[in-house]
This record gives sequence, C-alpha cells and structure tokens, in this order.
Amino acid sequence: MTPETVAVAVFLFTYALVVSEKIHRAVAAMFGASVILFLKIVPWENIPKYLDLNTLFLLMGMMIIVNTARNSGLFEYVAIKTAKLAHGSPIRVLLLFSIVTAVISSVLDNVTTVLLLTPMLLYISRLMELSPIPFLLSEIFASNIGGTATLIGDPPNIMIGSAAKLSFNEFLINMGPIAAIDLGVTILIIYLAYNNALKVTPKKKVMIIQTLRGLDEKAAIRDIRLFRKSVAIILFVVALFFLHDRLGIEPAVVALFGASLILLWTREDPEGIFEKIEWPALFFFGGLFIIVGALEETGTIAKVAEWVLTHVHTQGEALLVITWFSAFSSAIVDNIPLTAAMIPLIKHMGASMNVYPLWWALSLGACLGGNGTAIGASANVVVIGIAEREDVRITFVDFLKVGMIIMIITVAIGVGILWIRYVGW
Repeated sequence: MTPETVAVAVFLFTYALVVSEKIHRAVAAMFGASVILFLKIVPWENIPKYLDLNTLFLLMGMMIIVNTARNSGLFEYVAIKTAKLAHGSPIRVLLLFSIVTAVISSVLDNVTTVLLLTPMLLYISRLMELSPIPFLLSEIFASNIGGTATLIGDPPNIMIGSAAKLSFNEFLINMGPIAAIDLGVTILIIYLAYNNALKVTPKKKVMIIQTLRGLDEKAAIRDIRLFRKSVAIILFVVALFFLHDRLGIEPAVVALFGASLILLWTREDPEGIFEKIEWPALFFFGGLFIIVGALEETGTIAKVAEWVLTHVHTQGEALLVITWFSAFSSAIVDNIPLTAAMIPLIKHMGASMNVYPLWWALSLGACLGGNGTAIGASANVVVIGIAEREDVRITFVDFLKVGMIIMIITVAIGVGILWIRYVGW
C-alpha cells in the first residue's frame, strides 16, 4: 500500500469510529494518529507543522477560566436572574433564555452553557405547567447560533481562525450579524410552531411570579469574592480578544494569560481545576490534526482540491458548495473532523481564487449544520440527555422536523448575506 492509500484508509477508519460512537472519539483519534506516526506517514520532525497549538491552547485556557468561574455560582446567578426578568411570561422566558444562551455561548463553551441553563429551564417550565420542549429546543438552537458569532464560540471557528489567521473582530464583523439575524428568525419559528404551548392563564402567571420572587439569585453565589474576580477576568479576557490583532498576540496567548491570571488571583486549587479540563477533547483534536496532516503530507488534499476546482469554476459556486456541504455533513457527523479536513482543502484552493469568503462559508455550515439533527452537535446530545433523565422525551424525528427547517432557513440567510457581501447581486 502506498503512503497515500494508508493515510486515506486511516482517516476513513477513524471517521467511521467517531461516527459509530462505539469507541470514544479521543481513543479513535489517538489510535489513528499513532498508526500514522508508527508507519512514518508523517515524520516525527513534521509534527509541529500539523499540530495546531493555537487551537489546543486556546481551548485549554478557556476551559480553565470557565471551570474556575463555575465554582463561584456565576452561571446559576445568571439563570435565576434571567428567569425573574421574564415576569412569568412563557414568551419572555423563551426570548430571554435564548438571548442569554446565545450570548454566553459566543464567549464560552456551548456544552458548559447548556449544562448550567437546562435545569433552570426545566424548573420554570414545570412551574408554568407547560411542555419544556419548545424552551429546550430554543436553547439548543441558540447555543449553536451563538457559537457561530465569534472566534471562540465554537471549536470549528477556533480551528478556522487559527488556520486562516483570522482575528476575533473579523469573526464578529462577518459572523456576528448573521448570528443575530438567525437567532431572531429561530425564536420566531419556535414561537409560531409552539404558540399554543406557550400560554398560561392570568391567575397562573401571578402564581409563577410569586414563586420566582422566592428564588434568591444571590443565594446561588457560593463565593462572592470568586464571583467578582471571575466576572472581572472574563470581561478582561473578552476585551483582550477584541484587541489581540492590534496587540499582535495570538488568541491562545490571551486565553492562557486569562487562565493563569484567574488562578493566580483567586488562589483556587489548580489540581481541582485541571481535573475538570476536558482532556479527551484536547487529545481528540491533537490526534485529528496528525491524521489530517498525513493527508496533506501525502498530497491527497492537493489532489482533492484540484478535482474540486475542475468542477467549481467561480468563487460564488465555491461559496455555495462549501456552505451547504458543510451544513448537511455537520448535521450527520461531527463538525470537528469535517472542519479539520476542509481547512487544508480551502488553503489549496487559494492558488486559484480568493478564499477569504470561503472561510466564513465553512464556519457558517459547520456551526449551524449542528441544528439539523439531534446528534448534530454536542449541545444537542447534552440537553436531550438531561431532559430524558427528567422524563422529557425529544425523539430524533421530533427534533428533525423543527431542526432541519431551522438549519436550512438560517444557513440560507447566512449564505445570502455572504453572497451579497462578497459576490454581489
């Protein structure tokens, strides 16, 4: 077997293991990477070329910040405060929690966001004696849409930003407006689809308001000093992300600086924080980078790029193909390996066309495609799993009926905005 054949076989085998979920995806990626290195498809000295440390350290830094802030009760405080602002109105609950979920997901990990907000949504829906399904679906869609808005909102964006040297502000300018419009459209669709399930009697509304008043958001704060320091550090880190390109520092440096600063300032137990880092996710990324590096090393990516360019002749065609291929693929399979494979492909297309708009097309499809099915994104699986433990069942088909419509509409809006901006009327 030629090195190229081995590289393709290992990539497909690893992808199949990830999709099947019979073996943990981190183990699958580590095994594939070890085979590549053992057979010397990628020489040991070339590992730094393919191992994207910017992505790995950015993820690690943000995980440390989030896990430290979580100990203060910050996220529970936000959830209770949001519930009170809704004043017993189901529509306000839907609107406010969707906005809060999207905003938090734009700067923090989507899974962490839904893990902390989902229990509160289940509690409020039971209090209102309404089905929690529209609220949970809205939360899922909002988390994926919010993650699309920024460089640090979703792992595919982190990977794209690192590979294409795109700044935090570039992501916010290009993807932020799309995410904002898509969020509004999504909330409207959920409202229209579940309008009859979002109504309570005036008497019931008064009872809900009284119950919510009994909740003390301040009581959710477990450590007031840690709470204040966490808020300050998060705001400081976000501000640095806005300025990182002007300061000439990488986003990973910002995240690591924020992580070290919050540990130094709060004096939280570092061993406890480090134990909560999602090491399997980091090893999954690392293994994946090496496997995709083998496709680059053997020239496979270059050949695929040449084939694509023989069938895609204009930038507009490439924009449409990459967006919709990424969206429908991400609805079925993990968007991280998909993004890892698409990045070098787009780089090779740079010899024939301006690929700047194509990075946004990939981000759009990879992030919003996760709304298409119940298994399209990690946040989807987490929320549905929490709901099932509380005897709330969201079937694959039920999710598909709403999710696929929202995915198609939001992606279409996004690609339309990108087309007007970069291709023209």
